[in-house]
Amino acid sequence: MTDVMTKEQRRKNMQAIKSISKLEKIVSKELWKKGLRFRTNTKNLFGKPDLSIKKYKIVIFVDSCFWHRCPIHGNMPKNNADFWYRKLTRNVDRDKEVNDYYTKKIEFHPQTHV
Repeated sequence: MTDVMTKEQRRKNMQAIKSISKLEKIVSKELWKKGLRFRTNTKNLFGKPDLSIKKYKIVIFVDSCFWHRCPIHGNMPKNNADFWYRKLTRNVDRDKEVNDYYTKKIEFHPQTHV
């Protein structure tokens, strides 16, 4: 299916998408108000967590309903359905890989850095 927008319209649309979700802003703001200091999108940690608190060895992933296919609130776009299905399914698979990584790290090596 061809795009219904011109290249310029699509570019402006994509530029308007924020890299930080509203949900992530809410979580960040509350942590900051509680006096917890954190890093965002820490590249040297597996899965590049949305927030990480090194002092407490905590990683936080804020998974929004659309991008992580929430079974209650998530929806599958009808346009370009094959593309979106593959993309969103890969996000869910990646979430499982990351969750498994941190779960195993805690279970088997509780004294090591997470």
